[in-house]
Amino acid sequence: MIGMYRTSSVVAPRMIRRANANPVRVFHTTKSNAKSASEATVQSSKGTATKTAAEASSKSTGTASSGSSSGGGILSFPKEHPFSFQLMVATGKTSGADLLTQVVAEGKSLDEVDWKRNGIFVVFGFAYLGGFQWWLMVTKYRQWFPTMDKFAKMSFAEKLKYPAGILDAMKMVAFDVVVHLPMIYFPTYYTVKEFVGGTSWNPVDWAQDGVAKYTKNMKEDLTAMIKLWGPSDCIQFVLPLHIRMPFRHLVSFFWTAYVSFTRGAIEPESPEEVAVLEKV
Repeated sequence: MIGMYRTSSVVAPRMIRRANANPVRVFHTTKSNAKSASEATVQSSKGTATKTAAEASSKSTGTASSGSSSGGGILSFPKEHPFSFQLMVATGKTSGADLLTQVVAEGKSLDEVDWKRNGIFVVFGFAYLGGFQWWLMVTKYRQWFPTMDKFAKMSFAEKLKYPAGILDAMKMVAFDVVVHLPMIYFPTYYTVKEFVGGTSWNPVDWAQDGVAKYTKNMKEDLTAMIKLWGPSDCIQFVLPLHIRMPFRHLVSFFWTAYVSFTRGAIEPESPEEVAVLEKV
């Protein structure tokens, strides 16, 4: 019995110590788990809040962007669709300039406006100024003067430090006033004038009669051209590309008014032509 008592007395304290130890372990583990669960909940809440804020910010940004895009659609059209924009501007500008000249400078009423004469400027503005001039001054100039795009994107201070770009800009000015305007623009204008206002349906006659009239007026036409287009070209060819053609059309509005006033009237050259026009 003494042995059994000793055994019991030894085992009992051990069991008590184990029993006392277990609650501590369980309590510690439970506390740790609770802390981890609490931290996970907090992290999850933070993540949800962050995600919600991000989504709200994204929606807000998207709405603002959409509003900005829709609000600036008209203003961004010239830059996004430069060819279509300048085609519309060229056609409307030439027609408007002639109409203004007839009504204001010549004192005509709307009933007295020569719409056939106005048609010369509509055709010339659309086909030549809107179409051909874009092909020449954007497409071909880009090939002939390789620094054009880079030079156009630079600030004015950067342009001054880029000799190759300055040289190409000077070449573009020289080409415009020495080759383009005297050798292409004026002959084409006078030919279109004969096409719209003449009595012949032969394209050869349009070209011959047009060039003959241009030759007669060449000295006066070229003098006026140099005075206006020389200085304006020096500005035009340093502007960004999407502004370059609209600027040219702005200057061209006043130039077209001058051409309309001095060269717009359809004047028959012979008694035969007068008789034909009277029958019409």
